[in-house]
Amino acid sequence: MILYEYPFNERIRTYLRLEHLFLRLSELVSRESALDHHFALSTLFEIMDVGARADLKSDVLKDLDKQKHILDGYRGNPAIAEDVLDQIIAQLDGSFQAMNSVPGKPGQSLNENDWLMSIRSRVGIPGGTCEFDLPAYFAWQHKTGTARQHDLARWTATLMPLADSIQLLLKLLRDAGTPQKVAANGGQYQQNLPQGRTFQLLRLALDASLELIPEISGNRLMVSIRLMRQGDDDRLHACSEDATFELALCSS
Repeated sequence: MILYEYPFNERIRTYLRLEHLFLRLSELVSRESALDHHFALSTLFEIMDVGARADLKSDVLKDLDKQKHILDGYRGNPAIAEDVLDQIIAQLDGSFQAMNSVPGKPGQSLNENDWLMSIRSRVGIPGGTCEFDLPAYFAWQHKTGTARQHDLARWTATLMPLADSIQLLLKLLRDAGTPQKVAANGGQYQQNLPQGRTFQLLRLALDASLELIPEISGNRLMVSIRLMRQGDDDRLHACSEDATFELALCSS
């Protein structure tokens, strides 16, 4: 199954992008080649670009606090395991304190590292990080993999509270959705959304063997999904056959 996710608002869209970047960063840092660590730094700069959004930190703090208040309301409910509830609330508290203790915007302290910023200013230029442009960076790439990993861990440390917070918030949001099997007749599916609920994320699981690609659009009133197939010309063409997939709508 291939899992597709579609955010209903800009805040969740930003969270998903950050999650994608943090997962890539973790994968690249765990490797030992200089080329992987070059792209790890490039990913780190992408995270800093997203983190520079003025309201990101306040959005994350508000969401952590909101989730804590929601979960606090479940205390005393006999259907809820108190120990699990306490554990999640403690995670929310820890993430809130860690995020709140980071001065300024996420990654702001890295802007004061002139060496990193010299790489950042050239990484978007085709071939801009060659040895004749950045000899100090070229020398760093010849350090041992372990030494480079140590440096990368040091540089990414200030971003880890953001990574942990995003991961926790998205997990809680995803857990709030219940997957249901639905049918797309003639390759198309539409669903009216119930009034009074604000959905933030759509999750769609599609059997990979069908070789179909969903085009998803949605707003607070309706979700529309059109199934496509990639042709020999590499273009996407509308699929007219019936198909089934799993759909979950998540709200917090």
